Amino acid sequence: MDKQLLIFDFDGTLIDSVPDLADAINIMLTTLGKQPYSIDTIRNWVGNGSKVLVERALVGKIEVLEGELTEEAVGHAEQVFFDAYSKMGDSKTVAYPDVDSGLKRLQAAGFKLALVTNKPIRFVPKILQFFGWQDLFSEVLGGDSLPVKKPDPAPLLHVCETLNINPAQAIMIGDSRNDILAGQNANMDTLGLSYGYNYGQDIRELNPTEAFDDFASLVTYILKD
Repeated sequence: MDKQLLIFDFDGTLIDSVPDLADAINIMLTTLGKQPYSIDTIRNWVGNGSKVLVERALVGKIEVLEGELTEEAVGHAEQVFFDAYSKMGDSKTVAYPDVDSGLKRLQAAGFKLALVTNKPIRFVPKILQFFGWQDLFSEVLGGDSLPVKKPDPAPLLHVCETLNINPAQAIMIGDSRNDILAGQNANMDTLGLSYGYNYGQDIRELNPTEAFDDFASLVTYILKD
């Protein structure tokens, strides 16, 4: 495979962080005097960054209408959420099967690895440390590292520029429409994973270059050439 750089999404691609996110969201809602939601409901709200997750939780649905919430209310709720999420003790976040060994195999094969997530950057280093992945990625960007986030291609192009790699030599790998659209907007190949968080939509409907139902199959595909 004539590629040099593999850019990974984080939540829903490498890790299942919904149990911790759901706990923090429900603490936020309870603190604000609102009803909590099931983990399965909250799972469908994850993927567009913390602010959108908080907005969806406040109104109890995926589509938030313009003017439905004030900036002040969202800002306050987001701070309550951040406080709860930062205090999550025994982390329920887990790596998906074969991710740990797969990442190490890809790095050993000579690929540069990067991480581009819509999660606020302040929460990323602790999780990477938790899994022992802090030295795997040549570049790490959070949802607030740049003025824009996925599906805008800017974070992906920033990583390519920083590592001096042509976007044509990179692949975007993720579980949601934000990842596939960001990769397509950056004119790079995209690999989709069907097991993550994509608002109930089959990742294949977004026409990634290839799609897989498990991480091991993705690694085999990348290494086969």
